[in-house]
Amino acid sequence: MYKGHKVSFVFSTYNEKDSIRQFINDVVDTKVVDEIVVVNNNAKEGTNDEVKKSRGYKKGIVKLVHEKRQGYGWGYRRALAEATHEIIVYSEADATFVPNDIHKLLAYSDDFDAVVNTRIATAALSKGANMGLFLKWGNWFIAKLVEVLYGTTQITDAGGGFRLIKKKTLKKIQPHFREGGSVFGLEFLIHLPKNKVNFIEIPLLYRERVGQSSVTGNKLRAFMLGLDMVWLAIKMKFR
Repeated sequence: MYKGHKVSFVFSTYNEKDSIRQFINDVVDTKVVDEIVVVNNNAKEGTNDEVKKSRGYKKGIVKLVHEKRQGYGWGYRRALAEATHEIIVYSEADATFVPNDIHKLLAYSDDFDAVVNTRIATAALSKGANMGLFLKWGNWFIAKLVEVLYGTTQITDAGGGFRLIKKKTLKKIQPHFREGGSVFGLEFLIHLPKNKVNFIEIPLLYRERVGQSSVTGNKLRAFMLGLDMVWLAIKMKFR
């Protein structure tokens, strides 16, 4: 709980079996989370077992659900839909983000209805983090495209995956979600300025992933995703 408001922490999992138990434990250790929603999106065998071994599951604050529709977007849309509390934080569970950074998101939630993160700040990158020049400047370029198209506040990272949104604000943008794949993170971001949400971007720590990403671990796939993101940014402007 944060200043009298209950907090939901949600995420979808596909290839995070080796990091998910410790990640949930780290979320519990923040001492501000009242509910953890874990969406199994056809995850690697044994993932559920790891979830059930976590302290969060044993404490009864983990809700484990299954989403059969495959895709990053479907998983996170389901996770957000399952959240029940006033403040909702979503993250990726591959150990790239530090759950304790939730305190930074919460601090800014005093004044903003949504808080998004940037991984571009060099000082926040740890050794081994998957943020080479290609990904760094690609995400920066798409973020600036969104900034220009939607006349929004400064953003520097189109793909940051550790974000906070208030339940009342989520209900405002949820009916407009369309994407079920890897571009959902950008769709979520675009709906903030598109629906005149008061939001801000802040830098958070970014570390080396446990395991390999099914998308950004491959340069060709990452490039194709970048093209899809550019097209989505343009398409949504006229949707």
